[in-house]
Amino acid sequence: MTAALRRIQPWLPLLQRPLTPSGHRAVATAILQLLPRLGAARPRQVRPLAVSARRFAGNRGDFGSGRRSGSGLTEEEDQEEEEEEEGEELIDDSEVEELFQQHVPSGIGEGQHRVFIVHPDVKWGRRKQHLTSAELMMAEAVGLVSTLDGWRVVDKIILSTKVPENKRIFGKGNFQSLTEKIRQMPGITAVFVNVERLSPLSERELEEAWGVKVFDRYSVVLHIFRCNAKTKEAKLQVSLAEVPLLRSRLKNEFTNLDQQGGGSRYIGGSGETLYEVQQRLLKEREMKIRSTLEKLRRKRHLLRAQRKHKEFPIVSVLGYTNCGKTTLIKALTGDSGLQPRNQLFATLDVTLHAGQLPSRMTVLYVDTIGFLSQLPHQLIDSFSATLEDIKHSDLLVHVRDISHPETVNQKVNVLNVLRNLQMPDKLVNSMIEVHNKIDLIDNYQLSEPGALSISALEGRGLDELKKTVEKEIVNSTGKHILDLKVDLSTPQLSWLYREATVQDVQVNGDDSSAIVGVIISTAAYGRYKKLFPG
Repeated sequence: MTAALRRIQPWLPLLQRPLTPSGHRAVATAILQLLPRLGAARPRQVRPLAVSARRFAGNRGDFGSGRRSGSGLTEEEDQEEEEEEEGEELIDDSEVEELFQQHVPSGIGEGQHRVFIVHPDVKWGRRKQHLTSAELMMAEAVGLVSTLDGWRVVDKIILSTKVPENKRIFGKGNFQSLTEKIRQMPGITAVFVNVERLSPLSERELEEAWGVKVFDRYSVVLHIFRCNAKTKEAKLQVSLAEVPLLRSRLKNEFTNLDQQGGGSRYIGGSGETLYEVQQRLLKEREMKIRSTLEKLRRKRHLLRAQRKHKEFPIVSVLGYTNCGKTTLIKALTGDSGLQPRNQLFATLDVTLHAGQLPSRMTVLYVDTIGFLSQLPHQLIDSFSATLEDIKHSDLLVHVRDISHPETVNQKVNVLNVLRNLQMPDKLVNSMIEVHNKIDLIDNYQLSEPGALSISALEGRGLDELKKTVEKEIVNSTGKHILDLKVDLSTPQLSWLYREATVQDVQVNGDDSSAIVGVIISTAAYGRYKKLFPG
């Protein structure tokens, strides 16, 4: 029982929050009095986090799916609602940081790890991978671990299994030999089981058998996200993605406590068990994060509306993690502020970068979060506000690392994620596929029709890519390519420079006029004809 209480110590700050005076505060006080006897330090006081029930109830149906197009709010009403909420302090930066730092799932962020990687190789059935091999999946697992500072792979093994649904993943013989190997290897602090998600029961069974922390892809990728989260929105999204992990581990801890006779007592007349209190507090935490993300989503919606009003076409650059998206955007825009890193999930936040096409038309390139195989839906759902930007693009550019041995499987995974995000067919059908990193392949020959081959690092193939982007943008945005006769004694030419893309000006000296070649939107052309009739 002592061990179980010590393991739930990270949850005690939640209990310190002012809830019902008679019940939940009493249990917090009781456990705080018990902690010194166990040799544990008293947790620091945490500022209460208020939940706005009105705002949560009003957006209950929107979470995880982005802003609804049928919300019934005009842009003006949305702006008014945003202004009304300026005075309402939902959550400030210090509270975001407190949420982000306070409840890190146990074992993940605790310094360095010497990791043993186990990849279950499923030989048949629905879990068998057909587009890849166990060796390549193991290589990706090694890459995930190597991305983390202070984590090192000390050994790895591919082990066949016929029973991946078993709580111990492997059959009795393989599991026994694996356990002996892990226990005999000195210095191991964690085992990474290369599966999408372990059940709470499996995690507990494996940790008890091996005597070290056990991670799955969900927890490892989530920790990489945590290390790369820099902005308020990214930190909130990571905190939201951690809730299912905290919830499953809470269940594990209280299952252990129940078995020892200490976890099912009711609290001071409240009618709730300690476990029920913790679950409710975790739910309140989740509601708080979701309501804050919803506010940020509305701000993002307004920014999109402003960009649309200014008629800047949006090009979303997407692909498998570490395929070279940021390097490509830097090459297309010349943005010296971009610092590409050879690292998985180096980009978590959507960033916009302006670039010019051959016609001098300005477009905004969107750098997006990278995709990965076997990413649980819950993890993707937490970043729905970020991924929502892709849906509102005028064009998608799918970047592939053509030098990677799993490039075909990576393409399938990216397309599956886009399908799960319910991307509009028009966007998917017009998507440009780019084969990047051809500098790493000797005498590369393009084998897929319609794709473009480039080296973003060396700048090869970028002119052809810009021309293709321009062609697709003109088609997707409904812009017109026109030759307009303008009177140079009027503001016509300066208006066109401001509101359209001027490609060419041929001056006629005889009558002070000019023929101006422009790319102009339907709306801007309508305004032009109204301002300058005839």
